[in-house]
Amino acid sequence: GPSGSGKSTLLGIIAGLDNPSSGKVLIDGIDITRMSEAGLAKVRNQKIGMVYQAFNLIPTLTAQENVAVPLELAGRRDAGDRARALLAEVGLAERAHHYPVQLSGGEQQRVAVARAIALEPPLLLADEPTGNLDSATGKQIIDLLVGVNRRLGCTLVLVTHDAALAAHADRVVTLRDGRIVSDE
Repeated sequence: GPSGSGKSTLLGIIAGLDNPSSGKVLIDGIDITRMSEAGLAKVRNQKIGMVYQAFNLIPTLTAQENVAVPLELAGRRDAGDRARALLAEVGLAERAHHYPVQLSGGEQQRVAVARAIALEPPLLLADEPTGNLDSATGKQIIDLLVGVNRRLGCTLVLVTHDAALAAHADRVVTLRDGRIVSDE
């Protein structure tokens, strides 16, 4: 859908970051609309990976440290090793010790993807993940997300206003003014 149609709001509701005005959201059979903030944080950490248009990396942490954050929060003792392996998987092994400001936009987005899939979530949400990238780099990010989707077997919900990008999806739901206008 176009800008302002409700795409990002929908992702925020799915992620439990925003409350729906009616209805409920079930993730793995769990109604997240009735959960406490602590419960929501646990579900987000265990079940949801998020990739944002603006990358949302922590500027004072290296690429490796950014990827390790969800692993450390989950209590994984192998956080550093797993973060290094994920960075290698997205083609950034040599950039592990660089800070976000030292990385290109495409590299930052690859770090964000690695962080989002660190715990192999069953649900991966991507909010305009190519919006701040040139077309060639954007294609690399989409290929990476689709590859992760297939390899992990996770559900990928990708928000975009780009009809050509949406055409790659198995299912396309079009929003306009906060309403579904087509579901193909």
